[in-house]
Amino acid sequence: MAQRKRKKESIAHLIIRYVMLFLGAALAAASIELFLIPNEIIDGGIIGTSLLINYLTGFSFGALVLLINIPFLYAGLKRLGKDFLFSSLFSIIALAIVESSLHHVAPITDDRLLATVFGGLTLGAGVGIVIRNSGALDGTEIMGILLSKKIPFSVGEFVMFINIFIFGWAGFVLGWEQAMFSILTYYIASKTIDAVGQGFNETKAALIVTNLTSEIADEIGETLGRGVTKLYGQNSYQETDTEVVYVVVTRLEVAKLKSIVHSIDPSAFTTIMDTQEVHGGRFKSTGH
Repeated sequence: MAQRKRKKESIAHLIIRYVMLFLGAALAAASIELFLIPNEIIDGGIIGTSLLINYLTGFSFGALVLLINIPFLYAGLKRLGKDFLFSSLFSIIALAIVESSLHHVAPITDDRLLATVFGGLTLGAGVGIVIRNSGALDGTEIMGILLSKKIPFSVGEFVMFINIFIFGWAGFVLGWEQAMFSILTYYIASKTIDAVGQGFNETKAALIVTNLTSEIADEIGETLGRGVTKLYGQNSYQETDTEVVYVVVTRLEVAKLKSIVHSIDPSAFTTIMDTQEVHGGRFKSTGH
């Protein structure tokens, strides 16, 4: 069977995506120049490394983040593709240009705690927007992906190891109090990246094992307006065929879903799981 050709990205969508990449890079640059640098706070990864070298040598942060990232992006070209490479290069160049243009702007605050919190939020929002639009501002995770099959560590463990080294280095260079503020900034930024990159609309996936699949599926469609998928399996204990209802709902609909299942089949086995993102189909996260 012939492979289906991948549809090319429309010009309008491409323009919107690059506008969003620029917006994300600009937010990250604003965080770095208006919150972090004036208060001697760093982030993790390549951004943090570039900030530390900037503090030690005075060398341009924008040039550093671009130069250090290029080998990582090139190494990831085969695995992640040209689209990712171009999107990331555009974002990093935009980060460097915007950060340089903000040199003469006064910092928003000289309170280190406020700089930590709002710097982390702004940086995380910017990086999250870039990731959501198929780009990257930091090549550390790319290297983790490429090395994960060659080293006995996961991508997350690799990134954590690198960041432990960076924040340890920051402790000697900037002082341990500054390093602690930097770790807090990194934590806030990482949580914000997750929220922006994965979306704010939290959804749940439910698997319902029951003998009354049709009744439950009809009631879910009638009451919640959700599409339902029936999966077919086998009960390993009784070795009988069985049906499983699969449905995705918002977190606000979970209680109603459980009520529907219990009212129709109190003995149904229900598993409710977190989901990262929902795409396609007719799913909408608005309430009913």
